[in-house]
Amino acid sequence: MTTTVAFDRGGVQSSADLLRAERLRIAPDEPGLVPGGRGWAPASRQMAELCADCPDSIGDVLKMLHRTQLIMNELPPPAANRVASFNSLYFTITDRVKQALKGPEVVDGDFLELLDVEFAKRYFEALRLWGEEDLRTPDAWEILFRRAQDRKVSKLAAAMLGVNAHINHDLALALTSTWEQLGAPTDDVVSPDYLLVNKIFYREIPRLRRRYSTRWQLRIDGLVGDLDDWSQRVLVSATRAHAWDQARRLWELRDDEEDLARAMLVMDRASAYVGELLITGDGVVNRVGDLLRAGRDNARAGIDRLLHRRRPLV
Repeated sequence: MTTTVAFDRGGVQSSADLLRAERLRIAPDEPGLVPGGRGWAPASRQMAELCADCPDSIGDVLKMLHRTQLIMNELPPPAANRVASFNSLYFTITDRVKQALKGPEVVDGDFLELLDVEFAKRYFEALRLWGEEDLRTPDAWEILFRRAQDRKVSKLAAAMLGVNAHINHDLALALTSTWEQLGAPTDDVVSPDYLLVNKIFYREIPRLRRRYSTRWQLRIDGLVGDLDDWSQRVLVSATRAHAWDQARRLWELRDDEEDLARAMLVMDRASAYVGELLITGDGVVNRVGDLLRAGRDNARAGIDRLLHRRRPLV
């Protein structure tokens, strides 16, 4: 890997401060979203025990994700916890990766499995930090976690918030950790196994999106046809390519702890800002849907009243 990075410390810190300010401008803190503060009550003990484990294989990751799902399904609101939506999606994609490891498309199975394990570790670490009410919880994950009980956020948006945090924040960190153990690429060519995961996403996107969509979102989905599938394939490809580039930049900074920390801070806050934009967009769609449903119901009620008045007396 031959990339050389010119690192502007002042510019990076200014960017981090600006991203935080912009995030708070579009979505000021809403303390009512997290009754009693942070954490995973009433399942704090179960979550702490889960996150104390450390996966060594993709099979371990799937077992831990399954345990996480059981815990999340018991958290409020019943069977509708928003973090559970992402966890379910994550389990599905990880299961497909595990199946692919046995197939002919994989070039370097050791790389792909280790990357998957390192990737999962970041998610479980975020769950642990939030459960301990630790302020070091990444902003990218805090966006989702503090809305775990917020019914105003659709399940689809919640799943996308988790994907945003995991790809735009965690993936670059998982790549650098994998390279530390297996060696970094010696050229600018992206690993074919890394790109294989894109194909898995492409195959699963339509079904996963419709699994979490509201009735109103499904109607929009039907109107635009395959456009949503195509646009989300492009988004997955672009964000995962960006994560690879981010990892290369972090790799060049690995020997300077201060510069590395600044770069990671900007990456985290940029991911959080994107997350707030996702929430804003989801709110607009849901409000429009609510207004249209209310208009439809009022129109039906008006027609019923009119017909009732015109009904002849017996």
